[in-house]
Amino acid sequence: MDTAILVNLSYIASSILFIVGLKMLGSPDTARRGNFLSSSGMLLAVLITLLDQNIIDYRYIAGALIAGSIVGYFAATKVKMTSMPEMVAIFNGFGGIASLLVGSAEYVSGSFDSPAFLGAIFLTVLIGGMTFTGSLIAYGKLSEVISGKPYLYKGQQFVNGLLLIVIMIVGVNMLFIQSYISAEQTLMLLAFLAFLLGILFVIPIGGADMPVVIALLNSFSGLAACAAGFVILNNVLIVAGALVGASGLILTNIMCKAMNRSLANVLFSGFGAAPDTAAQSTEEQGEVKPITAQDAYLILEAASSVLIVPGYGMAVAQAQHAVRELGELLEDNGAEVKYAIHPVAGRMPGHMNVLLAEANVSYDVLVEPEDVNPIMETVDVCIVIGANDVVNPDAKDNEGSPIYGMPIIEVDNAKTVFVSKRSMASGFAGIQNPLFFKSNTRMLFGDAKETVSTLVSEFKG
Repeated sequence: MDTAILVNLSYIASSILFIVGLKMLGSPDTARRGNFLSSSGMLLAVLITLLDQNIIDYRYIAGALIAGSIVGYFAATKVKMTSMPEMVAIFNGFGGIASLLVGSAEYVSGSFDSPAFLGAIFLTVLIGGMTFTGSLIAYGKLSEVISGKPYLYKGQQFVNGLLLIVIMIVGVNMLFIQSYISAEQTLMLLAFLAFLLGILFVIPIGGADMPVVIALLNSFSGLAACAAGFVILNNVLIVAGALVGASGLILTNIMCKAMNRSLANVLFSGFGAAPDTAAQSTEEQGEVKPITAQDAYLILEAASSVLIVPGYGMAVAQAQHAVRELGELLEDNGAEVKYAIHPVAGRMPGHMNVLLAEANVSYDVLVEPEDVNPIMETVDVCIVIGANDVVNPDAKDNEGSPIYGMPIIEVDNAKTVFVSKRSMASGFAGIQNPLFFKSNTRMLFGDAKETVSTLVSEFKG
């Protein structure tokens, strides 16, 4: 068989694996198999490309495969679930810088012969560079190496607009004029501007909007890879990049709808920039009513319906296994138990779903806010474990709140609410939560895992 035909057939097989794998990722029951199929498709595509182009011999391919597998194994098994959003951000950045390097190598080699190819190189370097530095800033915010609050300054939009104009001028010179400065200088200038744009793009975005930013940067990494595919005329890279780019945009749109905000509002509003509500004192809100785990157990024992609402605090405490055990004990006691998952709970899309799946919580007992909110008044007890902004009543009651209009899980309408929380500190959005002071709310202060484990012990005892 002709080598070119064999290569293209392999690329088609890889593309099919990508598409089927991506489809299977839509369900927790098939997500692991989908991830395996997609990874297998990428492995096939990489091996076929290296062998077809005679880039390196078999020994280097085998060595790189082993080295990459070792790094991937430790990244997958040693990174804590609380650090998963940061790892996703880093992976997005690696994808962006890889695309930038591919585009840069092609530009320096001078193997292009039309403005179309130059345009693909321009987009590859621009999007790849912006994705790289933007992902680094996202990593810093998520890991709290830098503050999660937005960095805003006077004339910020003017500076960003001026930067975009300069980038367009560099692009026009790169595509059509090709004078004034050398090719290497043009490339270095474009890469620098792309890096700067990525920093200025993410730095003004507040920590509470990080799930949206992670999804958007994931889309950018795919678009950069797609553009790189056009640069090197690689069909499978075009397909894979387009799939990642499209799925990332769809996920970004879902995240924005979950917050009832437009993408432009997320990117340019500076959400979380020291709102007035963050400065409110507990005296202005009301009196907090603490409760012990032992007293909470007595109420839970008599409950016929319990709704568990997990948040980032559950991830920090690694309490998902204890939460699953508590849910099973409540069911054995005759209660109906559901888990309400908000789309933006945690610090990346699907964060809570992944945690609960890790603890073997059945997908059948997971519900979305629109499913449970209409019947919330019939729920005997809501247990809020480390969630904050996604259950904040200000989103529906306080027009002056920065999260006003955001759909929430309306736990304040339940008969009794237990909030498991270390302290009265505000959530990732940096605003106060009136739920903590409601007459039907009781605060379970302390580490979430220890608190839930105490409840489990009470049921077993």
